[in-house]
Amino acid sequence: MNLVSCDWLLKNLKDVKIIDASWHLPSTKRDGFQEFQKGHIPNSIFFDLDELSDKDTDLPHMLSNAETWAKNISKLGIKNSDKIIIYDDSEVLSSCRCWYSFIYYGHDPKYVKVLNGGLHKWKKEGKPISQEVIYLEETNYQAIEKSKMVKNKSEIDLNINENKFLLIDARSKERFEGKVPDPRKNVRGGSIPNSYCLPYNKIIKSDKTFKNVDELRKIFKQAIPDNNKNLVFSCGSGVSACILALAYSLVDNTYVPTIYDGSWAEYGRISY
Repeated sequence: MNLVSCDWLLKNLKDVKIIDASWHLPSTKRDGFQEFQKGHIPNSIFFDLDELSDKDTDLPHMLSNAETWAKNISKLGIKNSDKIIIYDDSEVLSSCRCWYSFIYYGHDPKYVKVLNGGLHKWKKEGKPISQEVIYLEETNYQAIEKSKMVKNKSEIDLNINENKFLLIDARSKERFEGKVPDPRKNVRGGSIPNSYCLPYNKIIKSDKTFKNVDELRKIFKQAIPDNNKNLVFSCGSGVSACILALAYSLVDNTYVPTIYDGSWAEYGRISY
């Protein structure tokens, strides 16, 4: 199970490294770090999704190379042996991306979990909140990229005809069908040929927790014609795709989370 409850985390606050990965769409005008400073789960450290993404591309939130990731994670004071619990205050969007990233760079999957319900549920349950910002001693984190966990545009193009895996899009049905404009400039509406739509909000309850395994299994079965095939997830920029990847790992604990990192921001880009 890749999730932990608020009660479990409260009992184990001193035994794990806790990461606040809160990130918000620019349109919300919310600042994750400013909100972190005003209140967070005790002992948390802040993970900046934008800062830890690849700076050498104009595509949003792309994975950096292993050396850059290791350097940044070392600065956060995280060791390869640490048990990590990740949460956010952004509808599990960024916590799942952070979860995926740690596994992609070689952290033991058994040691990386997401707080079910995030900060929203933690506060709702009256759990303690801290304003203390802690800085841990720098470590020597080692990272190795698991390249099979990510697809590039060439692989996506080939798969349209070869059909070796099923591509599942986490965006809304309206965006998937091109009925509304894409929120990003120079990106057209629509979707990748032969892909399927499963909006990520279909698997999240109103309290920001994941639906139970039986419900998730039914949702995937209804949305995907043959989920015995290899599944690859995409979205707008590789973030909400990771929510579906985590959800499917709850249904199938042998599943290795795999995403199209460039997602629609790359595939739907308008060239001039």
